[in-house]
Amino acid sequence: MKLTAPYTVIYQDDDIVVLNKRSGLLIAQDRYNPDAPRLDVEAEKEFGKLYAVHRIDKDTSGIVVYARNAEAHKNISMQFEKHEVKKIYHCLINGRPLWKELHVDLPLQPDGDARHRTVVNKKFGKKSITDFKVIGECGPYTWIEARPLTGRTHQIRVHLAENKFCIVCDPLYSGNQKPIRLSEIKKRYNGDTQEERPLLSRLALHAYKITFIHPSTGKEVTFAAPYQKDMDSTRKQLAKIYGADPLKEEAADSTGLQED
Repeated sequence: MKLTAPYTVIYQDDDIVVLNKRSGLLIAQDRYNPDAPRLDVEAEKEFGKLYAVHRIDKDTSGIVVYARNAEAHKNISMQFEKHEVKKIYHCLINGRPLWKELHVDLPLQPDGDARHRTVVNKKFGKKSITDFKVIGECGPYTWIEARPLTGRTHQIRVHLAENKFCIVCDPLYSGNQKPIRLSEIKKRYNGDTQEERPLLSRLALHAYKITFIHPSTGKEVTFAAPYQKDMDSTRKQLAKIYGADPLKEEAADSTGLQED
């Protein structure tokens, strides 16, 4: 199957590069698969040396910020270290929560089992906090906004799993990896189910928006990353059928640089 481009450029200047990463691409070298395709390697072909200031999971799509010099790297890294960076993720989960908002405070330990998954460990885990909000109910699925206040590996996925919900097609934390097919959600589907391709068959988690202080101007900047094609097609189809669209309130937002 032909893969989409590794990334699209949201914004760039002399200090930072903001990219929209496709799902399935590593942010940096993986100790378990050192030869796997990486975003930094691909992006440096276009931008030259880049400095990583944060990470998102391989299977997660969306916003990734790189610094372009040592000064910017130090500045933004310190903002992450002090938990001053605001991050918003969107995900599609199986099921319908009874809550509209949920605050989760559970300490997490990475690489905590034989499958290298992150686990809740109240004795050895590091403080991990995520705020969740329902932003769209679509029959058997629900769109969720997640705001991680800390940056642990797989934090959103584990915090949801500990509350009995899993992200669609999560290969690590879900017992249900069934892809979303239009024929299974649309009452009058006229296509050939034998030839049908799934709307979405990968982890339905997207790093949607990020806010931080620009290292040179000192002003707060916000960037938003459009959904990838597969996730956006799913959004549109679910919106047609169930009338709930997670981007409805975000329609007027710019995906470029905004200054307050």
